[in-house]
Amino acid sequence: MTTARTATPSTARAINDRLALDLLLGQGPLTATELRTLTGLSRPTIADLLERLQRGGLVAIVGERGEQRRGPNARLYGLRADRAHLAGIDVRTVGVTLTVADLTGRTLAGAALPVDPADPAGPPPDFADQVLRTLLATAREAGARELHTVAVGAPGLVDPVGGALSTTSRLHHWHAELVAALRAGLTGQVLLENEANLAGIAEHRLGAATDRDTFVLLWLGHGTGAAVVLDGRLRRGSSGGTGEIGFLPVPGTGSLPHLNSCDGGFHSLAGSPAVCALARAHGLPVGDGAGGGPPAEAAVLAAVAAGPVGEPFLDELADRVALGASAVSVILDPGCVVLGGEVGRAGGAALAERVAARLARLSPLRTEVRAGTAGGGAVLSGAVLTASDAVRRDLFGGLDLG
Repeated sequence: MTTARTATPSTARAINDRLALDLLLGQGPLTATELRTLTGLSRPTIADLLERLQRGGLVAIVGERGEQRRGPNARLYGLRADRAHLAGIDVRTVGVTLTVADLTGRTLAGAALPVDPADPAGPPPDFADQVLRTLLATAREAGARELHTVAVGAPGLVDPVGGALSTTSRLHHWHAELVAALRAGLTGQVLLENEANLAGIAEHRLGAATDRDTFVLLWLGHGTGAAVVLDGRLRRGSSGGTGEIGFLPVPGTGSLPHLNSCDGGFHSLAGSPAVCALARAHGLPVGDGAGGGPPAEAAVLAAVAAGPVGEPFLDELADRVALGASAVSVILDPGCVVLGGEVGRAGGAALAERVAARLARLSPLRTEVRAGTAGGGAVLSGAVLTASDAVRRDLFGGLDLG
């Protein structure tokens, strides 16, 4: 028989503190009266709580509520946004983008270090150190003495236990070197996550899936991948490989993927090189990416803008994407697939509607298909959210009130 346990006074204080901090985080500065109304706590409990959080450096008086009379009841209490700083880093084959944020997740400063993926020599030998120096300089620019947590999004498998980045034929050696350099050169914790998983977090919290607890983000970028969110939780699998849909064997590639290469898998149908080749076959312009965006993204945008001329390309692209979406649908039955990445974002509703129509013919399971809305910085946004969650668990007491 299980016996219910009564919360100790210290646990009750921790729960109340976390409740108040989450309210201040979500709603901004509040008066003591407003906190009492929102939490249902007594006046003395709120007074003790605010005093305790001010002593801990998490909360400060930030002003007065104008419509109330002056005095203690008018004081506005807000989070000390400068109590801790964090960073998100998006590592791609074309370079590194990073941002530094405060405790609330507000972006304070950012930087980018491009890499030419066509250069066989790759970036300079000290590129990892360059990124570390740039991150530290950006943190200083943001007024941060140190970074509490840094979350890094990268392509490839991430060991859910050890946090190591595995190597495949499509993973550049400098990706792993960069993670090692960050962990050696920073005093705070460095969290590593697959890029598609971070994009999935961003779509769940900020984008197209805010109303869904179960969905799959189908990542269509330079490579292909998926983020699987079931019952509100991101699922990584026993080896961190959940969502490695690029290795999915599909018809139409003429070969099969193998241990260290997804060539012949879904990647060969829907990855950036395949999308560019498909666009050329349909007579659509494919740039070199020099205009600011990846060439596959530019090709899809051109097809959408071309109206009837671009429809045959979008139809065939939807046929390909639907194969991956169908595999996800019949195995997981998520009810919703979000098309993310540069290609998914560029295709927008035009591509999503086509994929949905084909999916309805391929699978008996009803599956909504949505275009991602988290934007081109979805991976970076997901990294900042992940780092923010880690900081708050540490500073707010690590209690799960959800």
